[in-house]
Amino acid sequence: MSKESFKGLYVRIKPFMLMIFLQTSYAVNGLVVKSALNKGLNHYTFAVYRNAVAALFFGPFAFILERKVRPEMTVSIFLKIMLLGLLEPVIDQNLYYAGMKFTTATFATSMCNILPAITFVMAWMFRLEKVKVRSLHSQGKIIGTIVTIGGAMIMTLIRGPAILFPWTNHHHHHPLHHQSTVNTMSTQDQIKGSLMITVGCFSWASFVILQGIMCSGCAYYISGVVMQERGPVFVTAFSPLGMVIIAILGSSILAENLNLGSVVGAVVIVVGLYLVIWGKSKDQNEQDLELSLNKQHIDGLKMATFKHSVDVVNSDGKPCTDLEVV
Repeated sequence: MSKESFKGLYVRIKPFMLMIFLQTSYAVNGLVVKSALNKGLNHYTFAVYRNAVAALFFGPFAFILERKVRPEMTVSIFLKIMLLGLLEPVIDQNLYYAGMKFTTATFATSMCNILPAITFVMAWMFRLEKVKVRSLHSQGKIIGTIVTIGGAMIMTLIRGPAILFPWTNHHHHHPLHHQSTVNTMSTQDQIKGSLMITVGCFSWASFVILQGIMCSGCAYYISGVVMQERGPVFVTAFSPLGMVIIAILGSSILAENLNLGSVVGAVVIVVGLYLVIWGKSKDQNEQDLELSLNKQHIDGLKMATFKHSVDVVNSDGKPCTDLEVV
């Protein structure tokens, strides 16, 4: 394979490699958190440690690279930052980890796939999302939201028989088997955890919407890079991959068992998720087409104005040349 062919192949597969790496990182993070919670770590303590480490790591970069290009701190900007910090690091993370403690890592990750539907509903309520009820793609977003909510209810209320994987028969030999709380998880705990995760998703959706209004930039570097190259729909479409990865790792490392209700609910959530993504992608295509038409219209007006200026007669009674116009 020539160097040019290898470079072209790398450019094509790089977004897929980055998203697989990102979703795998999310899955490993979920397993580490669940393992720590099973060992007795308080979720408030973990949230504080997580954000403290992030602040220490990214603080110097922000101070060195961003201090001269960002506006000065005002009371308004400070209050906006405080509101964003309250929604995502405080409310969302603590409720998500508390919900994971009552359920499983796989269950919590699967439930988070309702986030695009919640974001769509909230954006619609605040008139930040245009919805044409007679439009097919708007109907797709509405139906996808309803399907997603239905899948979350199935996961919460229906359990069913356990689904065994080939490697789950030997969990009694696994050194981490004592950490698993799946077999003792009651329906009450599952409902309680589901409500916490759902409220956390509402807080996360509020954070995303307000961040888009107040700020610019990307919350995560890798997502931002891929989003610039392939668009937000491409990034969102990989969300179910993390659910599959954490289901495999969770069953083999933490001895988590999947039940039929959770699997069916997760599949329904994914179907609803892709309906919302499909509708959103159609909206994005329409917006891009509208911007393109507006640009063509503006270019046409500029060209007409230029031609009119060329036809203007100069003082000698001759049309102006291009050089004279310039």
